[in-house]
Parts: sequence; structure tokens; C-alpha cells
Amino acid sequence: MDSVLDLAPVVPVVVIEDARDAVPLARALVAGGLRAIEVTLRTPAALEAIAAIAHGVPDAVVGAGTVLNPDQVAAAEAAGARFLVSPGWTERLLDAMRGSGLPFLPGVSTVSEVLRLLERGVTDLKFFPAEAAGGAPYLKSLHSPLPQARFCPTGGIDAERAQDYLALPNVACVGGTWMMPKDALRAKAWDEITALARKAAALTG
Repeated sequence: MDSVLDLAPVVPVVVIEDARDAVPLARALVAGGLRAIEVTLRTPAALEAIAAIAHGVPDAVVGAGTVLNPDQVAAAEAAGARFLVSPGWTERLLDAMRGSGLPFLPGVSTVSEVLRLLERGVTDLKFFPAEAAGGAPYLKSLHSPLPQARFCPTGGIDAERAQDYLALPNVACVGGTWMMPKDALRAKAWDEITALARKAAALTG
């Protein structure tokens, strides 16, 4: 896999509290056409959930999100993550992600951060927090001076806003949670999540 940006127009950003929900949730998302699944390292269950999806849902491409340091890079890789996503980046973190050999998306929110990553040969980036950092108009303004940069905006995006981002030439996909409503997760309403994932997978700009 060269880049997670090319797997689907939408990457579900998953926060899993109970690792037992990981496999049925991943199956529901894959059934709806969303193969790339970012499991955030925000809960104690996250690494176990990544391992469960990696072994139990072969059609899924499971990655680790909210990667903050080199130790988490190593732990995510050991759990079976196939890509890495960070909300920001440091030189140490960037070196660790690159050293893993996995595709990765370092987070940016300023032009200077983009320029520094382009100097390091990194062109696939996460734009975070997307809505708070300027939204689709901000990313649109970056395309002309920085056409080589490609983005996955995440943060505050819903189905309606996703279409605005996907219409931009420098946006390959978006990250979001709207296809996994909290009520549906609590009720383990996997069919509902599959239906919402199918709508998300069909989004275009």
C-alpha cells in the first residue's frame, strides 16, 4: 500500500472503549465500502482493538491514529496497524513513523508545517483540526502555492462538509466519525452503521 489517501474517500476515525466491539464494527464499516479504518490510541482498548481487526477482518486496512511518540509507533506496528496517523509531528515522531516502513499521515495546520514536511519528502498529510484551522477555504488557498501536497482533513467534518473538502484538488479523502453515531455504537446497531458507511463511501466532491 503506497498511501492510505487512495483507499476510500472517507476514513472512519474510531474510538473503541471495548475491544470486543472492534471486529463487528470493522466488519460493518467494510461492508459499507470503507476499508481504511483509523483506530485512535485514545483508550486502553485501542491496541487490542487494532490487533483484533488486523486478525479478524482481513478485508479491512486498520491503522492507528492519535500517534504521539515513537513508543506508540512501535506498539501500533506490533499490534498489526497498517498505517499511522498523528495529529501533529515532531522530528523524532516523523523519524519513527518513517522508520516503521508503514504509510503515515503527519498532522499539519499551518503553511510552515507543510513546507517543512515537503522538505523532508512527505507529501501526504493530515489537516487537523480541519474546521477549527480554517476548513475547506483554507485548504483551497494552499493548492496553488503547494500543489504537491495532498491532504486528509479531519476534525469537525460531517457528511455535508465532507463534500466541500472532497471537491478540492488537493484533498484525497476526509476523516470523520459521523457514520458511527454514539447511539448506534451503544446499541451495537451494526446494520445502521453499514448503511451510513455506504453513503459515506459514495461521497464525491
